[in-house]
Amino acid sequence: MAENNSDGEYTIEAELTGGTGRAHITSPAKLTVTDGIMNAEIEWSSSSYDYMKVDGKEYYPENEEGNSVFVVEIPQLDADIPVLAETVAMSEPHLIEYTLHFDSSTLKKENSPSGIIISVCILGAVILTSATGLFIRKRKANGKK
Repeated sequence: MAENNSDGEYTIEAELTGGTGRAHITSPAKLTVTDGIMNAEIEWSSSSYDYMKVDGKEYYPENEEGNSVFVVEIPQLDADIPVLAETVAMSEPHLIEYTLHFDSSTLKKENSPSGIIISVCILGAVILTSATGLFIRKRKANGKK
C-alpha cells in the first residue's frame, strides 16, 4: 500500500478544511506512488484556483478548463498538511490557508489498465477454447472428422 510506498495508483479519502468553508475538493482523490513518492490529484470545486503551495513547493493547475486540478506531492498520510491556495474568484487574487488530510484507512488500489486487458485476453482464450472443444465434440458425434 501507499503507506509502505508501494508504487501504483490508488484512491483515498481527502478532507479540506480552512478558508471560508465554501471551497471543497473532490474525494476520494487519486493518489499515485512512483519511486516511493506520493502525489495526489486535487480537484477544487472552482475553476478560480491558479496556484498552490504544499510543503514548500509551488504547483500550478494541470488543466485550462473546468475546475482547477493540481497534482501535488504529499509528504505523509494521516496528518494535517498545511497548504496555501490562491483564488482569483474575488476582485483581486487572495492567498488562502487550508489544511489537507488523507485518511490511509480508506486507501484502495486502482485496477491498472494492463490488468484489465490481461483479464479480457484470458477470458477470450477460455471462451475460444471452450467453443473449439464444443465444435470438435459435435463433429465427432455426427461422425465427421
